[in-house]
Amino acid sequence: MTLAPEQEGRPAQPGRSFPVADAWAPAFGAVPRSLFLPGLIWAHDIATGTNRALDRTVDERAWLAAAAADVPIVTQWDDGEHQGTNPGTVPTSSASMPSLVASMLDDLRVEPGMRVLEQGTGTGWNAALLSHRLGDANVTTVEVDRQVHTRARSALHAVGYRPTAICEDGTLGWSANAPYDRIIATFGLRAVPRAWIEQTRPGGLILAPFGTHYSNADALVRLTVHGDGTAGGPFLQPVEFMKMRSHRLPRPQYPTDGGTVAESTTSTALPPHGRFDPFPLAAGLHLRDVTHAVQPHGDGARTLWLYSLTTPAWSAATFRDGEAIHPVRQCGARHLWDEFERTLTWWYRAGEPGVDRLGLTVTPSGWHAWLDDPARPIRPPG
Repeated sequence: MTLAPEQEGRPAQPGRSFPVADAWAPAFGAVPRSLFLPGLIWAHDIATGTNRALDRTVDERAWLAAAAADVPIVTQWDDGEHQGTNPGTVPTSSASMPSLVASMLDDLRVEPGMRVLEQGTGTGWNAALLSHRLGDANVTTVEVDRQVHTRARSALHAVGYRPTAICEDGTLGWSANAPYDRIIATFGLRAVPRAWIEQTRPGGLILAPFGTHYSNADALVRLTVHGDGTAGGPFLQPVEFMKMRSHRLPRPQYPTDGGTVAESTTSTALPPHGRFDPFPLAAGLHLRDVTHAVQPHGDGARTLWLYSLTTPAWSAATFRDGEAIHPVRQCGARHLWDEFERTLTWWYRAGEPGVDRLGLTVTPSGWHAWLDDPARPIRPPG
């Protein structure tokens, strides 16, 4: 599922509630999202975080209205194990909000004749839009979930599109149709698969939501692939996507022996940690292999919990409005609060950078982020 702020700077097309670039307008006009949705869907309300079940056989008018609206729609819960009309626990497949689909396709910078690999077929709507513009022979789409793949393939065939549709682990790409001019992912990454770079021609682009386990949020990154096996480029906008199944958050490791809890205090204020606030993305790029949770308390206080993903360690700092000094506890092999404060100091000194000042470089040995320019790498706190 994708959650994103409204797109700006792209004029809306007549009769459409979301903006579409001129080059993509014919595809969106010919391929409505409703052709790719199942009979039972859950319309997601971004403002409230709630999901409303809509059954086409019960209320077709409401179903069609949601299908045409600029909202994300959940189409599967809990990897297909969920039954019934009530929302499940974790959304695991969806149709993205149309304005974000349109802006991502525009950001992909495709031209006629280009070959595109889509990672994450989902409902099949995005693959149909690509096929309408580029032709079936130039589009390959990969989906890991057999049930989702089968339904999407049937929907594509029903409306006359036959791109190469594969049910496989997207980590491996699809070498049979490589090299590609473009790769687009419709799920969040925590690392860029090596196969994607190897299967993209030099000068080609990879467009994908990327983030760290510090938070669930991602930012859309556009990487240019180079002949030396590296790729790099800027982040474009904050988004939130379902994660690639092999990139889901691992269970944090806690000290198993109880550990020694060190107590201290801090005068540091807690920066906003909302889904699209600038700090969580930047923090995750600087403070590696850490996840966080913000625990609200009944008296209005908030505790920031930090957990290491590499070694048993945690920290907790509790903040109360109107108080200048806040208690801190930390335990384990990593002094996570100390690392967090160094990250926060870096962020403030850099001018509180947001998505528009950040970028990513991927090499055969891993990835690193950068600030303003690839020559200014963001280094983890020492």
